[in-house]
Amino acid sequence: MSTLAIVGTQWGDEGKGKIVDILSEKADYIVRFQGGNNAGHTVVIDGNKYVLHLLPSGVLHEDKKCVLGNGMVIDLEGLLNEIEFIKRVGKSVKGRIFVSERAHLILPYHKELDAALEKLRGNGSIGTTLKGIGPAYRDKAGRVGIRIADLRDEETFKEKLRWNIKEKELTLKYVYNYDVSFSFDSIYSHVMRVYEKIADFICDTVTLLNKAIDRGDNVLFEGAQATLLDIDVGTYPFVTSSNSSALGIPAGAGISPRKVEKVYGIMKAYTTRVGGGPFPTELKDSMGELLRARGHEYGSTTGRPRRCGWLDLFAVKFSKMVNDLDGVIVTKLDVLDAFDEIKVCIGYEIEGEVLERFPSTSRELSLVKPIYETLPGWKRKTTHVKRFEELPKEAQNFIRFIEDYLETSIPIVSTGPQRDETIVACEIW
Repeated sequence: MSTLAIVGTQWGDEGKGKIVDILSEKADYIVRFQGGNNAGHTVVIDGNKYVLHLLPSGVLHEDKKCVLGNGMVIDLEGLLNEIEFIKRVGKSVKGRIFVSERAHLILPYHKELDAALEKLRGNGSIGTTLKGIGPAYRDKAGRVGIRIADLRDEETFKEKLRWNIKEKELTLKYVYNYDVSFSFDSIYSHVMRVYEKIADFICDTVTLLNKAIDRGDNVLFEGAQATLLDIDVGTYPFVTSSNSSALGIPAGAGISPRKVEKVYGIMKAYTTRVGGGPFPTELKDSMGELLRARGHEYGSTTGRPRRCGWLDLFAVKFSKMVNDLDGVIVTKLDVLDAFDEIKVCIGYEIEGEVLERFPSTSRELSLVKPIYETLPGWKRKTTHVKRFEELPKEAQNFIRFIEDYLETSIPIVSTGPQRDETIVACEIW
């Protein structure tokens, strides 16, 4: 048995798509275990850019099986669109995509609730993608959600849908003063029409995965978003609505925690964030603009410009602790090629008092002042470097500084979006 998990250690957009794509070569199964189509992961193959939102990155490998686990919330139309896209680019899908019958549905009223709630928040917006993710998870926790398995019995689906539409209409009208644009007939007919086209992909993924692991198949778990966006351990309330750290794997995939053998975290060589929330190392000057320009930091789902700042190792160290990481993978090292000096946050202070732990509240995090270590830049191109020893000395020292601070190893360094722009110091399977 060999199971490996890849999770983000920052606020997402760390480059998980590329790394999962590379690691997929030795995997039999690639598994998404949480989230929905609010996250975008980008893979560049032979100069072609692919952006996926629901399907695991490994779907671009012909012989790999891809699983959407029970912990996900799924927009069926979005799923169908991605399946059709994969077919259009010449990849097979038959017998390769498995969607959990236990996963919950995102329906049109979830998206309207998302928009209504974000409007009500006003200046207190949390930066939702308006994909209906939060309201769908709210229904799941409230035990009124509709699961994919419910679609097999039309009467069950009709009964649950009628109740939900009645409740959502009342909520939107009298709580949010929001005009409703959905109806029972429109939702029912649309969902059933799409379901018929993807029904062959629906199965019991819990049993599928446990059997695969028990017979010794290689299973790769692909996290969406990242640890600092986790609903429980992230920078609440500026988080997603699921457990986007390794903590979410057992529940979201339906396996025992003992079956997750290795967990590696992914971190950028700097830090970015989309939407609202505190960001201690954020750069609102020309340095931040340079990071955004060189890193092409615009959301793959929303297109929104990402907020950019220096590497926050104090935050990454918290993620390392929470996930009990076996190591970290550094991406976008090449973005720093243009800087004379590079600052790295190694701690926080509030009113002169150095913090010993990562803040639990967003208010406290918004008050911290980062403590920086300044390292010399290398001002040389690192793209296409294949061996660690071939990196500029200053870049090597930067990587070693991260290893020493986090007290862990860095087996992989990415120096560009292409597959071959990667330094692999050691295998992690």
